[in-house]
Parts: sequence; structure tokens; C-alpha cells
Amino acid sequence: MARNPVDASAGAVVLSPSERYAASRRRQDHPAVEAFRAGLSFDLDPFQVEGCIALEEGDGVLVAAPTGAGKTIVAEFAVYLAMSSVREKVFYTAPMKALSNQKYNELVDEYGPDEVGLLTGDTAVNPRARVVVMTTEVLRNMLYAESPLLKDLSFVVMDEVHYLADRFRGAVWEEVIIHLPQPVRLVSLSATVSNAEEFGDWLQAVRGRTRVIVSEERPVPLEQHVLMRTKLVDLFDATQSASGGTPRVNPELIQMSRYGGRTISSRQMQDVGRRHSKGGAPRGFAMSRSALTDLLHESNLLPAIFFVFSRAGCDAAVRQAMRDGVRLTEAWERQEIRAIVEERCRTLLDEDLAVLGYWQWLEGLERGVAAHHAGLLPAFKEVVEELFQRKLVKVVFATETLALGINMPARTVVLEKLEKFNGESRVPITPGEYTQLTGRAGRRGIDVEGHSVICWQEGLDPQAVASLASRRSYPLNSSFKPTYNMAINLIDRFGRDRTRSILESSFAQYQADRAVVDLARKVRQQEESLAGYEKAMRDDTGASGDVAEYAAIRREISDLEKAGARPGDQSAKQRERRQREITDLRRRLKAHPAHTSPRREELSRWAERWWRLKRQTEQLQHQIATRTGAVARVFDRVSDVLLAEGYLEADEQGEVRPTMHGRALARIYGERDLLLAESLRRQVWNGLDPAAFAALATVFVFEARREEGAVAEHWLPKGPFREAWNRLEDLWERLDDLERSHLLPGSSRPSIGLCNAMHRWARGGALDAVLRDADLQAGDFVRWTKQVIDLLDQITQVGEGRTARTAQQAIEAIRRGVVAYSSVGA
Repeated sequence: MARNPVDASAGAVVLSPSERYAASRRRQDHPAVEAFRAGLSFDLDPFQVEGCIALEEGDGVLVAAPTGAGKTIVAEFAVYLAMSSVREKVFYTAPMKALSNQKYNELVDEYGPDEVGLLTGDTAVNPRARVVVMTTEVLRNMLYAESPLLKDLSFVVMDEVHYLADRFRGAVWEEVIIHLPQPVRLVSLSATVSNAEEFGDWLQAVRGRTRVIVSEERPVPLEQHVLMRTKLVDLFDATQSASGGTPRVNPELIQMSRYGGRTISSRQMQDVGRRHSKGGAPRGFAMSRSALTDLLHESNLLPAIFFVFSRAGCDAAVRQAMRDGVRLTEAWERQEIRAIVEERCRTLLDEDLAVLGYWQWLEGLERGVAAHHAGLLPAFKEVVEELFQRKLVKVVFATETLALGINMPARTVVLEKLEKFNGESRVPITPGEYTQLTGRAGRRGIDVEGHSVICWQEGLDPQAVASLASRRSYPLNSSFKPTYNMAINLIDRFGRDRTRSILESSFAQYQADRAVVDLARKVRQQEESLAGYEKAMRDDTGASGDVAEYAAIRREISDLEKAGARPGDQSAKQRERRQREITDLRRRLKAHPAHTSPRREELSRWAERWWRLKRQTEQLQHQIATRTGAVARVFDRVSDVLLAEGYLEADEQGEVRPTMHGRALARIYGERDLLLAESLRRQVWNGLDPAAFAALATVFVFEARREEGAVAEHWLPKGPFREAWNRLEDLWERLDDLERSHLLPGSSRPSIGLCNAMHRWARGGALDAVLRDADLQAGDFVRWTKQVIDLLDQITQVGEGRTARTAQQAIEAIRRGVVAYSSVGA
């Protein structure tokens, strides 16, 4: 954040008397906001001013605004408020370590290294500082441990708070929001979501006064285009949009999409129609990435991000650009790029550079092109981000992970396809994903407008694209569910009954309860309709009998007749039995009192309507029953498993408390917390050397991207490791059966795909051999290894004696080479 006073000598704006009065009142009512504002080199947008005023008035805030709109200014004002006091502290949380590192460096530039700290699990810098940047998991763990670092905490910033919808990590956000000390004010920053008010209402319920501030306006307008053959065509009709109406699809685009990307005359249209009378457009051709890069360069639309949705596709795109001779940099830029790269990568070992493809990567950077995806070495990703921000790299081929919060805006965003592989099949991207991706287009203070380019493909429907580009209806839905670690910690602090009520205050239950309110309202309406139907079913002709019962007999006869009409239906004996049932039902039907009513058919129709509505109402009532207290029910099942396994125990008064083993589980965080606690309790790790110890640790964190081969176990490390793995697998099977018997979903079989590679790495193996063993890219290997280090660090704190010492030795064995690289403070 630039904080340079505006030069008053540069010229003054003449204000009217009313404007001068309003400015004077603002200075009197909100002096901190005005002082903060005066130190900026730019003016604040209305939503930013509103957020800052809310904080100065003592409220918490939820700010929902598009990517690049400047939400973090409100967070920076919270830091400014805290630093204006004597002792107040701020914790700034981010969902990813890369974002935490980036924010740490920005705050160090603003307040100096003595005032700013960083905590990301594997990194601890100045943790007692007044401003500490951390991942959300670190703050959750501090809350459960009642860390002394929480003293004097005044604000918590939750950047990218919409991550609470993440099905793997989202629960952590809700845990933090629920358990923060009540005096701490929350500054929540979110992407634009359709239910911001609902989320804000929940924050108000659990945190007290919270102001919801929503801005739909992009700071830089977005121009949207479709690449048709060699031409960029506007997605929307510019003349109609300028009139202020609802944007409509460009008619030229619709015509071109029908005829292979060509604009044609009416005579040509008739010829095409005759040649393609069976339907379908002539096949166009796709412009190569290199040609499109040249087109964007000539149109002054660089820098650009190409979203490719495939790691291999990103790497292949860079190689293709280099083969095609793309060169977007001048000599002085190439010199600066090489100097930055050599400085940032100086700690990498020479023998690893070739394995990492360093020289090809550097050549691409010097030409102004690069890839960005999770498989890249973190050091390489950080360099790409820095060079792109400095406008030295002009084109980045990226997967969608780039859209998640990292500060890398471009002038243009290119979407090569509007579908992606979700791990199982190819699915269309959602309106939310489209908005997130195109949110990178347009650099505030640099560009007058941003541009998005969709590459046309045969079969692409311009109307569907326009709908995707104009919709903003993507809700924020909770992914919260109680875990074993969470249950232990909360029961230890609050007891079982109080914990149930705390969990019922989660956003997950809040959303379920809101849905229940709507369902209950619908049930009441349908019950009124049922009463009306019952009245209409009454026979006033003198005939008696239950019309609903009569209609049920008719329905049963109809169902049996339909079943008998199916081809290849069952045996002759079964068909004969069905016919007897039908004959018996017809006899009952004729004997029924309602059968003789002159209004029989009319009343039967009312009875059918009543029955259908009754069935719908019962289904709604079942939904209500399953949603009410859903989170607390899961907690009860989790608690029952912990009681059965001896992690909880009940005293004579029925109060439930953690046992010694439960207190160990309370300090274990991760997807397989109970399995890890059990493995330590049953001494599965005994007898392992550091390399085998690190190898076994991988099964608690690693998830294979592909199915593991059936022969994988043949390659596992030999000796004590095999016995430890077999015992661990038996433990998992027993716990999985226990969970399912308590109506919990169970867990997947631990993956052994990284064991051999980690064993080799811990024994000093070369990087190229380890990557071959793991069948992973360098960035993936580093990420998994750091997660293994996190888990081993937990074992050093929870394990005893030799187990803790071996875990520490395992950490030292694998924290080397590319894994040990860190750019914090660079």
C-alpha cells in the first residue's frame, strides 16, 4: 500500500460550501479514517470508506467485492488503527502460505521487520510482533491451545473468507470465527457472492455488531471478446450496451459462430445454407497460442494470462511459444530478468538445476513467457509472480489456481476452454469460476479497461457464454463438520452439552435452519391445502366411506397392472399371484361404500391430489427432521466413537472429559487425526529409523492424483517399515468399521504412493531419482514433503521418548535441498 501524502501544491479542487461542511464533519466524526486517507496517494472508493468508518465506530465488517477492487484497504485500516494504539495487535490470516508470504512482505515494507511476524506452520518469524500474518490453521490451533500470543489481540483479518466453502479446509474458518474471544473484531474479506447478506447475518449472530458492505462494481471495466478465427469479436452488442439496457449478444458473433467464424454476405449465406443443409457450421480453425500472443501484442493487450486448466498444457504452451520464436522482451529487460532469477534461486543446488528444467525455464522467462501451476517448484512460482508484477514477463500460461488471491493482475485474460477436468470428468466452469478468472483482467491505476478473450471452438453457443459472463449467482455454502480433534478440544474447554450448543451456532447449522424455516413455511401451506382437499373429498350425497381409502385401492390396482405389463416379467407363479391380488382388490373396490356415490370420479380425483400432496409434505417433514440439529448429531456420533476408543470417558455424574490419550489427540490436526493418535498409542512407530519414519508419515497426508498400481506394495521399504505399515492398515480397517457402525462416512484407505520416494529422499537420494519414484513434479513433491514435516512436527510434540526424537531426526533428514528453500523476506 502506497502511503505518500498528496502534494497540496499540485493544485487544489475548489469545494462548494456544502462539500466543505461535509468534509469538516467527516474529520470531526471519523478522525482516524481521515488521517489514514490523507496518507494515501489515491482516494478511497465509497465501499472502502464505508468499511473503514464501520471499524472506527467499533463494528466488525464483511466486505464482499470483486477481485482487484481493493478490499484489502479495509484490512490495512484495521492494522493502522491497531498500530495507532499502544499495545493492540492484529492477526492477518490467509488461506495459503503463498498469500501469507506475500502479505508479510507488504506489511514489512510498511511497518518494518520489527513490527511484523509470520507463522505458517513450517515458518516462524517474529511471532510476538504486533502484526502477525498466518495461515488460518495456525490461528485455529492457537485458539484451542489458548496461546498467550492472543493477549491484546484487537483485530483478526480473514482474507478470502469465502474459502469456508472449501470441502477440505473450510471448517477451519468457521472454527476460528466461532471461537475467537468476543472483544476481537473480525474483518472478513470475500469475493462477490450472492448470499453475502446471509453470511453477514450469521456473523452478526455469532460475533456481534457486523456491517455488511457489498460492492458489485469492478474497479476497471471488463471488455469481453470471443476469438473467431483471426478476429477478436465483442461478446456483447456495444451499441446496445451503451444505451444502458441489459447487454445482449453481439449479432455479428452469432452469425460468425454459425458459419465457421466468418462474416458472410446474404448471398454467401444462401450458398452456405445449401452446402450445409443437414445442419452444423463449417469447421473453422483455432489460432495458435503464439499467433494469438502476437495479435494481443500488436493490439497493446499484454500482459496476458492464458488459463489452460492443465499443468501439462501450461508447460507445452511455453515450449511451443519458444519453438515458434516468440520474444516479447528487450535487451535491458532480459538482463534484469536474469539478475532477479539468479538472486532468487541462488540457494538451489547446482546438481538439481538440470532436474528442475532451470535453463529452459530461464530461457522462457527471458523471452517474456512462463507457466504457473501447482507442479512448479515454489521458488519458480514466486519468481514468475514477481516478474509478472514488474511487467517483465508478458504472458503466463496458468491453471486456475492462479486466480485464487495471488496479486497478479493482467491487462488481458484468455480462456482457452470453458470446461475443465474435475478429477472425474470434464465439466463446464461455473459463473463464479468465470468471474474469478476474468477478475484478473485490468490493473487498477494502470489500465482504463480489462479484456477477456474466449477462444471460439466449434459448437460454442454465444448465448450460453453470455449467460456465463453476466450471471453472478454463486452462493457461499458451509462445508463445516465436526472432527475428532475439534470434539476433544471443545469438550475439554466447555463440556459435551455446551459444545453441542456451540456447534449449533455454526454457519452450516445456520444455513440448514434457514432452509428449515422455508421448508416449514411450505409444510404449513401444504397442510392448509390438504385440509381443503379433505373438505372437498367429503361426500354429501348420503353415501359414506373413506374416499382416500377408496382411491388408495384404485391406485394399488393400477400399480399391479403396470407391473404385470412389463416385458419379461417374473415367473408364471408370480404372475398368477399378482392376478389373484388384483381380483381381490377389485372385489374390495366394488364393495366399498364410496363406489356407489354419484360423485365417485370427482371425489377420487380430489383424493389423488390429496395423496400426492400428502406424500410431498411427508418428504418435506423428513428433510426438516434430518436438517434440524444435523451438526450436533454428527458431533454426538464422533463423541461416541471417541468414548468407544477410550479418548473420552464419563465420570459418575455423566460428565464427559478427555482421557490421557484424548489430550494427545487434542494436539493432532489433520484429516486422519484419530488414526495418527491410535498409531502412536499402539506404538506402531516403534523400531523405525528416521527414513522409515518419514516414509510412514506420508500415508497420513498424501493423496494420489491417479489410482495406485496393484504392485505398489512390492516396492515399499523393507524391514521394520513393512510390519509398521501392516499394523497401520489393520488399525485403519478397524476404525473405518467402527465409524461406519456409528453412521459416520468412514475414510479412504491410506495411500502408500509416496512411501518409497520419501524413504529414498530421507536417505539422501538424488532429486531426479526421487521424482521418478514418486511420479511427481518438483512442486508437488515439495508441497507434500512440507505437509509431512508439519505432521512429523506434531509427533515431536505428542510422541514420547524415542518416538519424538526419531520424528525430529526424520524432519532433519527430509528438510534439505529444494524442500529447505524459503523466500520469506526476499
